[in-house]
Amino acid sequence: MDTTAQATSTRTKTMTTATKRTGARTTAYWITTGLVTLVFLAGGITDVARPANVVAIMNHLGYPLYFATILGIWKLLGAATVVVPAPARLKEWAYAGMFFDLTGAAFSHAASGDPAKAILTPLVILGLVIASWALRPSASYALAHSS
Repeated sequence: MDTTAQATSTRTKTMTTATKRTGARTTAYWITTGLVTLVFLAGGITDVARPANVVAIMNHLGYPLYFATILGIWKLLGAATVVVPAPARLKEWAYAGMFFDLTGAAFSHAASGDPAKAILTPLVILGLVIASWALRPSASYALAHSS
């Protein structure tokens, strides 16, 4: 094999490996982002609707009931922002809001003496949020860090 053929073969293998890696990364991004979106859509709708269990949780944690409506609207906006095309800076804010919501939920449950499940559930969801953020397409990352 001459050097030109070797270089072409090496370049093809490198491109194939990079394509596979990019495909796996894209798949992982959409799986984590889809799960995050579903969780925040469901949570947002539930918080806005304020069924009896939301009222009980808000009372137990010591928050006023209107806070559920505020959180619900923010959750719905955040879910929409991370899943649809949006400016990178707006997506960064949505991810930050999710981080604040979930760490606040875990801390609130811990401070109220709730069982480990109530504390760990938002932290597991936070893991999905962080994975979605870390796996986001590089164009979003580049735009967010360009200014």
